[in-house]
Amino acid sequence: MSIRPSDARMMHINLFLMGCGHHRAAWRHPQSSVEQLGDIRYYEALAQVAERGKLDAVFFADSGAAGNVSDGSWWYLEPLTAIAAMSRATRDIGFISTVSSTFYTPFHAARLLASLDHISGGRIGWNVVTSMFDVEARNHGYQSMPDHEERYRRAEEFVQAVSGLWDSWADDALLFDRQGHYADPDKVRPINHQGEFFQVDGPLNVPRPVQGHPVLFQAGASGQGRALAARYAEAIYAVAYDLPAAQSYYRDIKQRVSAAGRTVAVPIMPGLVTYVAATEMEARAKQRELDELLPTDASLRQLAQFIDQDCTAWELDAPVPPLPSLAEFKGPQGRYSTILRIIDTEQPTLRQLLGRLAAGGGHCTMVGTPEQIVDQMELWFCNEGADGFNLMPPSLPGGLEDFVDQVVPLLQQRGLFRCDYEGNTLRDHLQLARPRSC
Repeated sequence: MSIRPSDARMMHINLFLMGCGHHRAAWRHPQSSVEQLGDIRYYEALAQVAERGKLDAVFFADSGAAGNVSDGSWWYLEPLTAIAAMSRATRDIGFISTVSSTFYTPFHAARLLASLDHISGGRIGWNVVTSMFDVEARNHGYQSMPDHEERYRRAEEFVQAVSGLWDSWADDALLFDRQGHYADPDKVRPINHQGEFFQVDGPLNVPRPVQGHPVLFQAGASGQGRALAARYAEAIYAVAYDLPAAQSYYRDIKQRVSAAGRTVAVPIMPGLVTYVAATEMEARAKQRELDELLPTDASLRQLAQFIDQDCTAWELDAPVPPLPSLAEFKGPQGRYSTILRIIDTEQPTLRQLLGRLAAGGGHCTMVGTPEQIVDQMELWFCNEGADGFNLMPPSLPGGLEDFVDQVVPLLQQRGLFRCDYEGNTLRDHLQLARPRSC
């Protein structure tokens, strides 16, 4: 296939890092890196592989609870702390972390993220989430999670306050005049924010970030989540089981962004799990090898978390029992709607559904040769399914190395992905404008 002109639209690809990989049994593999999960050099090396592949950024999710430690704990090093070190071991690749608007305060979040943007030279993004589970809430002073609507009202005010704090310093506020002012007091101002959830005087005690604002990511699937994304997100993570589901979400978000009066491009990046090998048979063998390592009880605990009900007594080789509709479900809706779609489309037994969710929890899974993977990625990219992908390797480092060494070169040959970085900030990689100083 011919190479596209250099000004053609190109994919954005983030690496979503998760423990030993996104397959819940990856840590059990004899060749896994499970003993290295507390070693920052492990994460630095993964970031360097991703940078070799010219990926846009490395992304960390986060959780406020340990979960069932017998299944493997994915929340070892705190992401913002790890990113500070990883940014020093790399030069160009961006770094994104979840920051919970339910558990953080605006000043704390703004200060941490601004500091990281300075440390990294402008390579930081933040994924705004409202958090999910009561077990997290009880570690942060709540008896249970606030209701869905309240969490999103708080999130919107959180974004406004954090953005205001970053803008409390003008770009040219620092003077370093040894005979006069360190900073121009007329260009550093309080924000005097008083809202439903937060009172923040400001100004921030960190000068304006290198990027103006670290890049704001969002991943809302509910109505309130999509509305928040349409108003504020500069890039969006999505859960899409197949191309029709991806297209429905993509078109809805693009329409909402336009209706919000925004004319900027907001890249949409569904999660993508890939098993890559020289033949499709070998790729499926890789997938099967991990699936066979996953104990059934761990799979059932994962499903119970996704559907918010006990399923341990369900018959493994019988069809999945009827589940509440999306409108009736009170938990996180993105993953739940994907599970409903898998059930409706594939009509799996419970055992089959558990295998389907083992890696990525219902995100798009592509299994095959590098050519087959690239064909599918291009199909999504060219047909309103994605502006890029949030890569979720089922195992690490192998799954990442397979993608970087085998898939990325084909994407580059087809003119679908960059051959080198054209800037030094995450905004440069995502082709996003820098917010103007107030």
